[in-house]
Amino acid sequence: MKSIFLNRNEKGNRVRYLGIILTVFLLVVIGISVFVGSVPFRAEDILQVIHLKISGGEIPRDLTSLEKILFSLRIPRTLLMTFIGAALACSGASYQGLFRNPLADPFLIGVSSGASLGAVISMSVHWPYSQIGLWMTPILSFLFALITVILVFYLGRIGGALNTNGLILSGVAVNAFASAITYSWILISSNEVRHSLSWMLGGIYQSGWDPFIIVVPIMLIGMAGQWFLAYPLNILQFGDEQASQLGINVHQIRRRIIFFSTLTTAAAISFSGIIGFVGLIVPHMIRLVSGSDYRKLIPLSILGGAFFLLTADVISRLIIAPQELPVGIITAITGAPFFLWLLQRSKHKDVL
Repeated sequence: MKSIFLNRNEKGNRVRYLGIILTVFLLVVIGISVFVGSVPFRAEDILQVIHLKISGGEIPRDLTSLEKILFSLRIPRTLLMTFIGAALACSGASYQGLFRNPLADPFLIGVSSGASLGAVISMSVHWPYSQIGLWMTPILSFLFALITVILVFYLGRIGGALNTNGLILSGVAVNAFASAITYSWILISSNEVRHSLSWMLGGIYQSGWDPFIIVVPIMLIGMAGQWFLAYPLNILQFGDEQASQLGINVHQIRRRIIFFSTLTTAAAISFSGIIGFVGLIVPHMIRLVSGSDYRKLIPLSILGGAFFLLTADVISRLIIAPQELPVGIITAITGAPFFLWLLQRSKHKDVL
């Protein structure tokens, strides 16, 4: 907690500069993402189509295919990946504050696996209308993710108190159980569902604006709810007893944080698959610079998560172009060493 009480001017400058830097970097990588794809186009043509689209001008016939690719594929994907990264990092920060544990991100504590199980079950059902199916995916993801986080939370309580080792072990167990059911469900389902095996590695499986329109409002509600709870989340870092003495309804605040964090995570995962370590890496790195005040940490994590995941997505499209790797592989390659470093650091410093 000592980082909350850093010199106010120093901390304020750090937060301000970090926010500016992350915003600039995010805008740059958004531009790069729009220009990168399996089909190469000239930069002048891309800029011309974007200008004509914004100004309402007529698109030349030889650029109609570029217009379709840009506004039906690349731009929706770029924006959706931006919000997914923001959502995962925001939820990671909230989970870390809720469990008072820097290792508690949606992937490691099993919430992602629960959400993906709900999404796969939704995909296996032939809904009467396609739009209903699109809505049922985030709904079932949220329900299964909520069940998962509640299980992990209560299984991680040893002797009535939340225990770090109990949390991690119960998260691993629930994660493995949910993943086993998910893969079994995929194998016994129809061929249409088996394509979700690649989706499980992390990657948007539906193109266009429909997923964006459905899940982005849900993610925005979830992130706004978490930001609104940032001050009570700060108070929870002192422990349940002291938080109660300071007038915080601990159980009510905890339920609200679980609700909004799980809602945000489930909405993100329902169309992106399991993307791990975003919620682990980003909040921890932001915390090292800005301190542990969640009123600053959550918005900065939103910016950092958007930048991190969109950068990983660009790399996944470039590394074996014209084919692309699932973005979850890129985040795992980055996140696994970071996780091991964090574990090693915990042996020499009380970070858990």
